[in-house]
Amino acid sequence: MRHIPPIGWISEKLDGDLRRRVEKLCVALEGRMTPEAENELRALCRALDRVADAGKHIRSNGHGPNDALQKVRWSMNHAVSCVRLVDSATFGRRAAFHHFEKSKAEGLYGAFLIVIDRIHRLTDVLRTIDPAIDEHLCEGLVRLTEPLREEPIA
Repeated sequence: MRHIPPIGWISEKLDGDLRRRVEKLCVALEGRMTPEAENELRALCRALDRVADAGKHIRSNGHGPNDALQKVRWSMNHAVSCVRLVDSATFGRRAAFHHFEKSKAEGLYGAFLIVIDRIHRLTDVLRTIDPAIDEHLCEGLVRLTEPLREEPIA
């Protein structure tokens, strides 16, 4: 499974970059919820639930809160905890070829890619509500080790 990244990378990406992006989107949506944005949030929750289901052996009977913003945060926590429980030694390895069994990696990585797509779709919807969302998403990407001087150089 050379085309699928290791589970550690998927876990870090989900817990780091994607969680940060979803939190900024949720903050921008608080108090300005539209039906289109709520539909995209619910679709993102379903995608996160698919990641959680692909990452664990048994299904949970908990459904989380009903509010869309709180459910996204709950689903993100649930997905991250399920992905972290995946055994990295067996992730991406198939069973014997005559069993015709797919590895867990294919379904999990596919669900992970759907989460990324859903976040992009939510960002597109949010651009109509908050035109400055791209600036908020780019905050903190670059950190200067030596800040610029206040006085002009020339």
